Amino acid sequence: MGIISVPLIGCGSASAAPADKAKRPVQVTKAGKPAPVARAAAPSAPVPETELAPPPDIFDAQALDLDFWLKPRVLTLTRPQSGEKAKVLYWKDGQVIDSAYQELCHLMRDVNGKETAPIDPKLFETLWGTQAFIARYGIEEPLEILSGFRTSKSNDKLREAGVPAARQSLHIEGKAADIRIANLNADVLGGLVRSFRQGGVGYYYRSGPRGGWIHADTGLKRTWKG
Repeated sequence: MGIISVPLIGCGSASAAPADKAKRPVQVTKAGKPAPVARAAAPSAPVPETELAPPPDIFDAQALDLDFWLKPRVLTLTRPQSGEKAKVLYWKDGQVIDSAYQELCHLMRDVNGKETAPIDPKLFETLWGTQAFIARYGIEEPLEILSGFRTSKSNDKLREAGVPAARQSLHIEGKAADIRIANLNADVLGGLVRSFRQGGVGYYYRSGPRGGWIHADTGLKRTWKG
């Protein structure tokens, strides 16, 4: 059942340097005092940014090499709804560890419907890749699972309550997760998940630093905002 991804290509990032300031000659009056120098008007064009460009230039899975995908895979997850936390080594030496896979499926269960279902291993690949990638930048935060597998009944209840949920949601098939990482906004997180090219990515924005989340699935490659 083990999955080894195709090696991905790298990418670059852009930066700009400020232009040198020209020196103005000092004018002297007849009294021998320096004449006042008129201040130049502020430039109308915006000054180039010196910060790194936004995703996918910073967080782009295409920068990963084969060695990244061959190392053991540990997922650190939390379920805010149930208060559960887990750190699970689920893949090693090219194979999925069955007991760990079952533990992750339980963690991704329908908390409301109290049912567990098999989760697409490709989804775990994307979740792990996302977490392991940002760890390279010093961001070591658990990945919050807001929603994993859903029963049809639970999905219908969400729709009735006005929560964005597709009628034929891939959550019902165990192929989708709504995720969040603390201190990483939905735009950055979504750009990274999208760069793995494993399926659909939905951007959901809410006010507040922890109000946004990303829908990731292993269906057709597509993006949308909800």
